[in-house]
Amino acid sequence: MEPDGDRHPIITTAGGRALAVLRILFGLTFLWAFFDKLFGFGYATPSGKGWIDGGDPTAGFLGKGTSGPFADFYQGLVGDWWVTPLFMVGLAGIGLALTLGIGMRIAAVSGALLYVLMWTANLPPENNPVLDDHIIGAVTIVTLALVAAGNVWGFGKQWSSLDFVRKYPWLR
Repeated sequence: MEPDGDRHPIITTAGGRALAVLRILFGLTFLWAFFDKLFGFGYATPSGKGWIDGGDPTAGFLGKGTSGPFADFYQGLVGDWWVTPLFMVGLAGIGLALTLGIGMRIAAVSGALLYVLMWTANLPPENNPVLDDHIIGAVTIVTLALVAAGNVWGFGKQWSSLDFVRKYPWLR
């Protein structure tokens, strides 16, 4: 990680590696959710209910798993033509970006948005009046982007050196 004005590392080598592991693990959780919902491995998505089997990866959570003040809004999204493809592309894109360490800014914004939307789908949280794992996940992936965690054990540096990424820094 980059040194501060006194030429001291802001994050130690070990800290950078720990953040890289955290980034990869978060990425793999998004990728796992994508593949489980696509194929129905029998975990969160029952066997035979994957997207490729004609199942709707968003119907269970949005239709039956929502509660609180926004439940009607989320339940109204079930079956809309754009919801499932956008959700699945989001899971895959966020997962790939975090795992590979590329496009961290886009992954952070879209991942944090997804986490916050999932948080609002069940207000108030079950174990705390405000916080739950969705808020912690949102803050974590934004932090990973802010500290350029994709540069350690990822392709962040190579990605950032590409001409189109230098031209459009929001792609970093």
